[in-house]
Amino acid sequence: MSSTSSTRASTGGAGTRSTSPTRRSARRSSSSSSSRSGPIVVQQPEAVTGAETRELRVPDGSAHVRVDRFVTDATGLSRSRVQRLIAAGHLTAAGRALRANAIVGPGAELRLVIPPPEPLEMLPEPDIPVRVVHEDADVLIVDKPAGLVVHPSPGHDTGTLVNALLGRAAANGTAGADAKPELGSIGGVRRPGIVHRLDRDTSGLLMVAKNDAAQASLQAQLKARRVKKTYLALVHGNVAAALGRIEAPIGRDPKHRMRMAVVPDGRASTTGYRVRERFPEWTLLEVDLVTGRTHQIRVHLAAIGHPVAGDPIYGTGRSRRGPEGLGRMFLHAWRIELNAPSDGHLIRAEADLPPELAGVLDDLRARRSTA
Repeated sequence: MSSTSSTRASTGGAGTRSTSPTRRSARRSSSSSSSRSGPIVVQQPEAVTGAETRELRVPDGSAHVRVDRFVTDATGLSRSRVQRLIAAGHLTAAGRALRANAIVGPGAELRLVIPPPEPLEMLPEPDIPVRVVHEDADVLIVDKPAGLVVHPSPGHDTGTLVNALLGRAAANGTAGADAKPELGSIGGVRRPGIVHRLDRDTSGLLMVAKNDAAQASLQAQLKARRVKKTYLALVHGNVAAALGRIEAPIGRDPKHRMRMAVVPDGRASTTGYRVRERFPEWTLLEVDLVTGRTHQIRVHLAAIGHPVAGDPIYGTGRSRRGPEGLGRMFLHAWRIELNAPSDGHLIRAEADLPPELAGVLDDLRARRSTA
């Protein structure tokens, strides 16, 4: 690496660190404006004039498998998109529409019809503040507040970080009603420049690609696990080991399909942690996200008996309520390290705890000192 750049966002602060043995779990700058710009019409780069038809065949010798999983692996489309196509009747066998949970075996012949994408109007929203921690020609690193959804999805067409980024570009004069914003397009229409995500109730650092070359580079770094992401999490209970590593597969909870869980047939997942500060009933951890599964940190910490404070899904009782004064989940993407797409130099950024979390720690310290 030729050089290093380091950036820090500051709104509050927090504590100390230490180490010890591994534990394994069970299997498996602100930019705002008072006026709104008109919508930016973003066309998917792979858009075609008509529907695309793909003929698929399950190879001889293959195991029987759910059809949505086979089509996902065979086409490279996301599983959620495949399931939407199936639900719309676009996957057939011998002229008959299939369900997503249909089982197919060797020799099965399938036809998948992919309708042409429609241009979508993505509304720039410059009145949503964006705190920028790092920016260069290729990469933007922002400090996302809790409560802000990263990208548009059903029920969240506006008011997302993507809308804010489009608004920021428009306010800076780099995008307009007939211009494309300076964001990578590989992620598709609803996720321009987005290479990873944070849960709505998680605050902290998020990388955004400003062009397609940067987006491809960041995605490759994530896939190779060369991006180091460290979170701060306040968890319930006394974490005995000062240093630990959780390796347990994560997949859909078979009893609650809206949740994730440690399950035997889940995807391999690894989380590291270090104790940063201890309080009566609570422990502050630095958590390294080695893999990046949905809800990974929350699932893994709950699986070892230390759910994140204030977690409404994986917490119960006292842990779900959190310490006095906590009004949200105590999980914050604190630090990120990556290589610059242009020349490979190290980029390191940090974002201190937001005031609502830093204040909770201050209260815990005050109570500890008087105990």
